Amino acid sequence: MKIATLCLTAGLALFAASNAAAEDAPVAKDGTVARDGGRSAKLQGDYKVDEARVDGLRERKLGYGEISHVLGIAETMPGGITDANVDAIMALRAGPPVMGWGQIAKKQGTTLGKIRGGAAAGKSAKPEKAGKPEKGARPEKAARPEKAARAERPAKPERASR
Repeated sequence: MKIATLCLTAGLALFAASNAAAEDAPVAKDGTVARDGGRSAKLQGDYKVDEARVDGLRERKLGYGEISHVLGIAETMPGGITDANVDAIMALRAGPPVMGWGQIAKKQGTTLGKIRGGAAAGKSAKPEKAGKPEKGARPEKAARPEKAARAERPAKPERASR
């Protein structure tokens, strides 16, 4: 009887945990649970594109990070995120010669750092680092103190004779 109660309790705990996880999962527009962890919705919000654009890039076997690269680079191009700009980027990626995302961004006059940092997506850019202060004149080293003279040893005491 104790084993049956224990199994029932464990089953209820697992059921409750799975329901809690489903409640925390992002919900898609149609009310279903989003299986991508909300990444598609984040891309849509960051780059102001529709779901069809993200889904189309997913059908081209791109991951969400690669989709972010494509949309970020296309955003910096004249005309913004258009089918022509996305196709041009994908053509550079496919080659020949096959180009990496950094090379494609450089060819378009930007860098992935600027895109990923948010400069291209209209987000606030990181503040510039302050330069190093100018080096002033170094103070002169203090003179070393002279070594103290070694103290003389006391003379040996005289030994009493036996």
